[in-house]
Amino acid sequence: MRRLLVLAAVTSLALAGCAPESGPTTEPSPPAPSPVPADSPSVVDPTTEPSPPAPSPVPADSPSVVAPTAEPTAPDGEGTEEGEPVVVVEEFTTTEHGTFNEGWAMAFLPGTEYLLVAERVGALQLRDQATGEVREVAGVPEVRHAGQGGLHDVVPGPTFEEDGTIYLSWVRGHDEGSHGVVGRARLDVDSAELEGLEVLWEQSPAGGNGHFSLRLLIQGEHLFVTSGDRQEMDPAQAMDTNLGKVLRLTLDGDPAPGNPWESDGGVAAEFWTIGHRNPLGIAEDSSGAIWVSEMGPQGGDELNLLARGENYGWPLASMGAHYGGGAIPDHQDGDGFRGPVAWWVPSISPGNLLIYRGELFTGWQDSAVLGGLSGQVLVRVALDVESGELAGEWDMGERIRAVDEAPDGAIWVLEDGAGGGLLELRPVG
Repeated sequence: MRRLLVLAAVTSLALAGCAPESGPTTEPSPPAPSPVPADSPSVVDPTTEPSPPAPSPVPADSPSVVAPTAEPTAPDGEGTEEGEPVVVVEEFTTTEHGTFNEGWAMAFLPGTEYLLVAERVGALQLRDQATGEVREVAGVPEVRHAGQGGLHDVVPGPTFEEDGTIYLSWVRGHDEGSHGVVGRARLDVDSAELEGLEVLWEQSPAGGNGHFSLRLLIQGEHLFVTSGDRQEMDPAQAMDTNLGKVLRLTLDGDPAPGNPWESDGGVAAEFWTIGHRNPLGIAEDSSGAIWVSEMGPQGGDELNLLARGENYGWPLASMGAHYGGGAIPDHQDGDGFRGPVAWWVPSISPGNLLIYRGELFTGWQDSAVLGGLSGQVLVRVALDVESGELAGEWDMGERIRAVDEAPDGAIWVLEDGAGGGLLELRPVG
């Protein structure tokens, strides 16, 4: 099955031949009754897979595991829609540095030689990058580890070097089902312990255990939080719930002044953008623009440029289709929604997003780097203001859960699932 990647300027989305392909996709689709007019809370996207318990993290580096990846290919393996081959921009080597148990996110801690890894099972692991030693952090909150829920993202606060502040997100139980929360704590790297944990923000509760999202980005004095639709679809357009939104908060978790729906009050005062499905990646480019990667339904994964007060259309517009085959109108000019800069049909299931800012990978600056779950690929999209261009796709052979940039410009990758590897990518030569 070929994969179609469509790239376009966001101001010109009415392209011929960009409707979702018919037939099976590379995403596993759970059985569903027919017809299926909407996603069901019982239908879980391929963000997680049942897997056996994994051993404790392997602290030893594995420098012998060094091999160039496969060369990037065009989406259909032969060429672009115009028949021109995709240029091989870079090859890179991969070095494995141990394994983790359902690694979900990672963060390089400024002013230190530590990498902090969040495992969805409910653990934080502190890795000494100089020695490879891994210690489990004490004081982590109890999580609801079910479906797609558990311990999610972790980012250092802007004052980390002075006081050790970190922000983290996780899922916990609720009388109405479960919900995500965002908290703040101090991390003592010497004792590997969280201190003073406090909850700053709460996601609206819902049944089921999918589409939490909960990716975090700090930009200046603002904390951005992605909040999925919890597989209920309609909340993404509703103004009385923070599901299906990207929120802009203060660093204390309050609605940020100047938000587009500030005058509405209530939960709407938190919203920065609406109409999202399952945004599992958020990152900032060198100009300060914010980008979000979003897992689509059956096809239609998206890379979106965030703009204040915009509606991204879900579930009223998508380049994909419902599980079970129900049609969704495509994004098109004049529909009142902001369309994606890039989308994938069939799905790659992007679980993460990095905007590369380093210099080690020549020519990659301000590129979007996405890891695919069902697609098991690493994809680079070169960004230019409000447009994108496919620059490479590499077969990684495993589901990719997280990508991050090291201080020296190397790209680090967390494979998904129990026993997923921690990989360091460096350009050849």
